[in-house]
Amino acid sequence: MLRHCLIAIYLCTLATAGVHAAPDTVIHAGRLVDVDAERVRAEVSVLIEGDRIAAVEEGFVTPDGAAVIDLSGHTVLPGFMDMHVHLDGELDPPASYAEDYYMNSADIALRATIYARRTLEAGFTTVRDLGTGDVPALLGLRDAIDKGYVVGPRIFAAGKAIGTTGGHADPTNGIRFNLRGDPGPKEGVVNGAEDARKAVRQRYKDGSDVIKLTVTGGVLSLAKSGDNPQFMADEVEAIVATAKDYNFVVAVHAHGAEGMKRAIRAGVDSVEHGTYMDDEARKLMKQRGTWYVPTISAGKWVAELSEQDGKLPAVVRPKAAAIGPQIQDTFARAWDAGVKIAFGTDAGVSPHGTNAREFRYMVEAGMPPMEAIKAATVNAAALLRVSDELGSIAPGRYADIVAVAGDPLKDITVLENMAFVMKGGEVFLTAE
Repeated sequence: MLRHCLIAIYLCTLATAGVHAAPDTVIHAGRLVDVDAERVRAEVSVLIEGDRIAAVEEGFVTPDGAAVIDLSGHTVLPGFMDMHVHLDGELDPPASYAEDYYMNSADIALRATIYARRTLEAGFTTVRDLGTGDVPALLGLRDAIDKGYVVGPRIFAAGKAIGTTGGHADPTNGIRFNLRGDPGPKEGVVNGAEDARKAVRQRYKDGSDVIKLTVTGGVLSLAKSGDNPQFMADEVEAIVATAKDYNFVVAVHAHGAEGMKRAIRAGVDSVEHGTYMDDEARKLMKQRGTWYVPTISAGKWVAELSEQDGKLPAVVRPKAAAIGPQIQDTFARAWDAGVKIAFGTDAGVSPHGTNAREFRYMVEAGMPPMEAIKAATVNAAALLRVSDELGSIAPGRYADIVAVAGDPLKDITVLENMAFVMKGGEVFLTAE
């Protein structure tokens, strides 16, 4: 009785402070992973009003009129956040290399709804989509999810990634000469600081949420180098300076050390992949607070494909064999050095819906399970600058909540078998 009174007093206090709080749902969590305090709490009630968390209380309590979701036999966690996905497709070579020539925007958007659902049902309630070949399709998917037309995670989208002529994001790499044309900033290809500024402004015009640029060669592009620097320092600096005017978070694809160091010095927010990251790059990242998003899953996947005849184009196969297997070791070195790490898989290269395998790979490389969970929750929210709304189970945050059977701090692989998923107060997967 006393506990009910205390909850009533707490909710009245919130109302007095201008916060509407009349819980319509309560989750009874057997164990709750408190990522802010880095501890597990037993027998906790999460009170939910609409799409937000109203309160988190000790013990199993039920405010009058609230529907009860019984997860007393489960471990409850904040919804996970994957900072590197590509929902517009999935690597299925060699067929996927020709899709641009026979798939319309509507085809891509409709197929992406399948990948979006798989991602959400895997426990990932928020993703950062870092580049698409079809901007209207991906941004349309984002907006359709926001409006409740289709099921999927909350999407922060880059739209078209920005590269240089012949670089990793040049959409005309590898095709016949008379079809290449001369793509420019609108298509995400820049040469010089003026082009770089225009490309960022075009992303703003398109409706992008974040900026993605490819500062080195890449594995899957139809070009020889997978790691050479592909932006001059003044070009990266122009992108970052312009992005700041629009409050964009800037992510950079980078395998080679020189390209990533130019980007880190320019002030980018995160380095993706980071395969050949050296001591100087790690030091710079620590000094400047740059986040590292490892994508170990993608590295392992392309390395596996590189061993199969006929799976990857001839120009891609040696890059996949050389770069893919190294990312997990790079991650281990970055973790040991104290670089800030946020969770990311590059799903779309690796299969959608298998995002949680990344937790296993991170722990295998020496990261404690709690830190791996933080990478996909509070750390990811900090990278996106949305810590006041996402990343933890706390009053005022969106009610993005997942649950699994078992204890992920003892066996991180239990996160690969989701039992319950709620996004914004709505249940999308229910525990049996």
